[in-house]
Amino acid sequence: MRTLCSSTLIGEFFVIGFAGLVAMKDPDLESGTVWTVCGVAMALCVLLCGMVTRPGGVQLGWALQVALIASGFVVPIMFFMGAMFAALWWASVHFGQKIDEAKARFAALAEQGEASGG
Repeated sequence: MRTLCSSTLIGEFFVIGFAGLVAMKDPDLESGTVWTVCGVAMALCVLLCGMVTRPGGVQLGWALQVALIASGFVVPIMFFMGAMFAALWWASVHFGQKIDEAKARFAALAEQGEASGG
C-alpha cells in the first residue's frame, strides 16, 4: 500500500505546485498567501508518504484529497484534478491493501513450506 499511496502523493505534490503557478495569475490573491498554502500542502504530501502505513495516515490522505478538490474554488480545474486524485487515492488504498494481504499470504505459505522441510 505504501508504494501506491506514495506515488499518488508525489503526483499531487507536483499538481499542487503547478496549481500555485496558475493561482499566481489571479490579481486578487497575494503571492505570499498562495505559496504558503501551496507549500504547506506540498510538505503534507511528502510527510504523508512516510505516514501512510501509520494509524491515521490514510485518513490524513483523505483530508488532503478533500482540500485538493476544495482548491477548485480558487483554480477551477482543480475540481477535476482533485476528483481524479481522490479516485487514485481510493484505488491506491484499496488495491494496496489487497497487495499487502497477498504478500502476507505468500510469506506465510513460504514459511510453512520451509517448516515442513520442502
